[in-house]
Amino acid sequence: MILDVRDLRVAYGKQVVAHVPELRLEAGQVLGIAGESGSGKSQTALALMGLTRYSGGVVSGSIVLDGRDLTVLTHRQWREVRGREIAMILQSPRAALNPTMKLGSLFERTLKLHGVARADRRQRMEQSLSEVILDSAILDRYPHEVSGGQAQRFAIALVAALRVKVLIADEPTSALDVTVQSEVIEVLRGLRERHNTSIVFISHDLAVLSELADHLMVMRNGSVVEQGATEAVIHDSQQDYTRDLIAAVPSIRGRAL
Repeated sequence: MILDVRDLRVAYGKQVVAHVPELRLEAGQVLGIAGESGSGKSQTALALMGLTRYSGGVVSGSIVLDGRDLTVLTHRQWREVRGREIAMILQSPRAALNPTMKLGSLFERTLKLHGVARADRRQRMEQSLSEVILDSAILDRYPHEVSGGQAQRFAIALVAALRVKVLIADEPTSALDVTVQSEVIEVLRGLRERHNTSIVFISHDLAVLSELADHLMVMRNGSVVEQGATEAVIHDSQQDYTRDLIAAVPSIRGRAL
């Protein structure tokens, strides 16, 4: 078990905005978290990354990553774990990249901060870029000089180079067109297959989740309403809310999920 979450609660004051009784993730497994805006998906992701405290939230319960409870870590300990063992990519990756630095400088600086030896950095960079189907020429560009899909694949290349155990992907395809969405999904699938990376994929789009996730967890108003194997949740859902989400997925020529 690479990630074991029990009775996770995220609260701001007296208001609980996310409650996850149980979340378990094996090495190389993909868990999809679905739900509408405000359902608690992103708050769960922030808690898993140890970022809730920076917005005034309080996390209770346990988050055990590879045998280590993350909820008791100090700020310094979190800096050692975040990026090396667990990482996160966002809906708008360019917003998270320093606009004044070329991507090559950003990449090398990231590897340096996370302890990758100077002699190994170039090889790590070129190998991970190849894995996400990006030419190394992109390293000479600034964030604003690449497309949204290229920026997202660059972010995934960083994760591949750092060899993290768990990747949290928060709506990574929602700002992309359908063709580029498929490319990013294939890149994530390759990351999983090559490095046995576990992925928590958060999305409101069940069609996207059905392509990648082994298991699904459906959230509403901060609570988990249903979870199980993807096939079972999609084709034999037990909750009206889940069935409504599935019915909302556009079909092509009458074919639904």
